[in-house]
Amino acid sequence: MQVANIDVKQETPVGHGEVICFSIYSGNSDAEADFGNGKTCIWVDVLDGGRDVLMEFAPFFEDPSIRKVWHNYSFDSHVIENYGIKVAGFHADTMHLARLWDSSRRTDGGYSLEGLTNDHRVMGVVPKELQKIGKRSMKTIFGWKKIKKDGSEGKIISMEPVEILQREDRELWICYSSLDSMSTLRLYESLKGKLKIKHWTFDGCPRDSMYDFYEEYWRPFGALLVKMETAGMLVDRAYLSEIEKVAVAQRKVAADKFRKWASKYCPDAKYMNVNSDTQIRQLFFGGIENKCKPGETLPKSRTIKVPNDGSVVSEGKKTPKYRTIELFSIVEDLKTDLFTASGWPSVSGDALRSLAGKLPTDLVFTIDDAEDDECSSSSSISEHDLNDTAYYGTAYEAFGGGKEGKEACRAIAALCEICSIDSLISNFILPLQGNHISCTEGRIHCSLNINTETGRLSARTPNLQNQPALEKDRYKIRQAFVAAPGKSLIVADYGQLELRILAHLADCKSMLDAFKAGGDFHSRTAMNMYQHIREAVEEKKVLLEWHPQPGQEKPPVPLLKDAFGAERRKAKMLNFSIAYGKTPVGLARDWKVSVKEAKDTLKLWYRDRKEVLAWQMKQKELAQEKCEVYTLLGRSRRFPNTAYATSGQRGHIERAAINAPVQGSAADVAMCAMLEIDRNTRLKELGWKLLLQVHDEVILEGPTESADLAKSIVVECMSKPFYGTNVLNVELAVDAKCAQNWYAAK
Repeated sequence: MQVANIDVKQETPVGHGEVICFSIYSGNSDAEADFGNGKTCIWVDVLDGGRDVLMEFAPFFEDPSIRKVWHNYSFDSHVIENYGIKVAGFHADTMHLARLWDSSRRTDGGYSLEGLTNDHRVMGVVPKELQKIGKRSMKTIFGWKKIKKDGSEGKIISMEPVEILQREDRELWICYSSLDSMSTLRLYESLKGKLKIKHWTFDGCPRDSMYDFYEEYWRPFGALLVKMETAGMLVDRAYLSEIEKVAVAQRKVAADKFRKWASKYCPDAKYMNVNSDTQIRQLFFGGIENKCKPGETLPKSRTIKVPNDGSVVSEGKKTPKYRTIELFSIVEDLKTDLFTASGWPSVSGDALRSLAGKLPTDLVFTIDDAEDDECSSSSSISEHDLNDTAYYGTAYEAFGGGKEGKEACRAIAALCEICSIDSLISNFILPLQGNHISCTEGRIHCSLNINTETGRLSARTPNLQNQPALEKDRYKIRQAFVAAPGKSLIVADYGQLELRILAHLADCKSMLDAFKAGGDFHSRTAMNMYQHIREAVEEKKVLLEWHPQPGQEKPPVPLLKDAFGAERRKAKMLNFSIAYGKTPVGLARDWKVSVKEAKDTLKLWYRDRKEVLAWQMKQKELAQEKCEVYTLLGRSRRFPNTAYATSGQRGHIERAAINAPVQGSAADVAMCAMLEIDRNTRLKELGWKLLLQVHDEVILEGPTESADLAKSIVVECMSKPFYGTNVLNVELAVDAKCAQNWYAAK
């Protein structure tokens, strides 16, 4: 199928795009479908007034008894449904089949129809006489290279719009576009053959073939994702418009604050671009030597061209568009541990935060240069905290400490806030207001794809999975995602899913016991790692957790997480880092300690979790011997042959061999939960629909009057996602809330 009037990089196919032609291929000449004179392929032109022709095929598209194979089913079905045709009879998506066969294709065209059908490793099962069916890209056939001024060919390939190609290069166009359906069916036959001979194991128990897995899980999952995309999420644009104004205003406050401070040292800094890494680096690190190229230094000062804000006017002449400013280093010997790959000091968000310290956000917007004491009364920060130098970063000493040091840290903190605000505006607030991703009813329909190596879903146009962390969501962006009038949202989330998966896969008694006991898992980990914490718990000097009774305001003794916060934070980081396959070197870098200290801390963690260490070793051996590892449901993640890998590549493979089964199994559980929810007849009767999945969280929408009942059903489905049972050795904890918007349900 060929589509016009859609920008596939920006627009969702729900409500966008028009079919200009399509083809149907039924396979060999003895196939059931016959389009006349024994023909098994038909090409249909619906470009110029052909809507009526397309509607003639509505019974074909809507017939569930006619099995249909697609390449990128989601996109094609949405564009067809823009005409009011409800597509049925979904049998397979060759993109999903290819992912299931090999989840790690990064080269050779990836998962495009062209790339797959021209790869002999993919099409090898198909007879040789049919291997010529491989698809070629549109630009390869119809494109031409632009001629440069010197008469030579350029690298950029140009092409006429598809509508013109269909009208003016008709014969070649028909051959090209007909090849879509023919290539798709041949690709399906090849991938089906490969998956038929690939054994399927479910949690280590032999089942049938991986094609049977596809039929049981990924086929209905593919259909479910399309339903979720069609439903979309309602967005409150008025709210987004309001928080955009707030964000822009706060950005100006932060930028003015930094420029005002910097201009006390370098007068022209008041004209600088606060988004320019080059200009920021010049201010803080002018004169520094390149870490990778000894002898090469950053100049002490630099003349830079910036837009003229009207401050430079030449009498009798037109106001110049640009002006030049001079920026020079405003500090000597500012310490940093973070450098770019090219050897210069980094001025990334993390680097700037290390200079500023851990200053609360409201300092940026409530105190101006530590002089306006009347403003400080509105801050939530106490005077004692403001004077505690532990809050301040390395810039404090570099600028002489005291008042100047504090001013420097607060100004650099303002610079950090600019980065954060810009990210929220450009990645969330503005895109969510764009017409290209929303339909007339105000709902946003992102594309949900099974296109990660672990099987986790990804989302695009827009990426709704890339929401800011709650603690960083200063403008409450999730509050813009609302339920329709008379309806509510249910947001249900798994608790510590990946750690529970690891406990099951490794059959780790210590972890299983900790989850069975309940409470704060990370505090229990810290208690098991450190003898002095265990003794404090046994002597009742601290509590693992505390459940207050009516009238109780604080626990009788401190909580472990408060008394031993540093140890608990290390335990928490270790819990997740080990699940991700992190090495002592990586942990040492994160903690800023020696590799030996990181190794010693790891030994403490493994002391009571020897089963995890044994399981990790087994995964590494699998990756080395079989070049693949497996998830809970039996999906594989392939790796290159380690015999030909460099030490760096082997390290990456070993980390992925540990991470992939955990992440992939979490994806399996989330998928099964979604299918369980979708199958539930009671939820259907009540009118509840799945809208979105974000990592371990699902969002549904339905009538407010049945929200509490629906929530209990959703929790049951998620806690027993395998056809009403839980095959894991550990309980699946689920937290669910009902609310009118996404933020309120978190």
